[in-house]
Amino acid sequence: MAYDEELAERIRELIVPGPELTERKMFGGLAFLIDGNMAVAASRQGGLLVRVGPDEGERLIGESVEPMVMGGREMVGWLYVAAAAVADEEILREWVERGVAYARTFPPKK
Repeated sequence: MAYDEELAERIRELIVPGPELTERKMFGGLAFLIDGNMAVAASRQGGLLVRVGPDEGERLIGESVEPMVMGGREMVGWLYVAAAAVADEEILREWVERGVAYARTFPPKK
């Protein structure tokens, strides 16, 4: 299944374009990277993947948010936000801003 192109467009509208922003197809979805560091992705499951601080991830898990699991393994510092939750524009904005802010804490990749 391909990623949700409408969700990808909504993410594009929320991230300020600039030379540090790139998009790349990854994990069956479309990832948005800041200076080469993945911030968020439109998932092939229809929701949003968000990179967060490992200490913050567990605190954010809830009804529509769960740890990202890849190959049967939980990925620390990554969350999956259900499609129904990010249908709300304000909730999507909060998650995108959270992922972008965390990605900006890393040095640029070469």
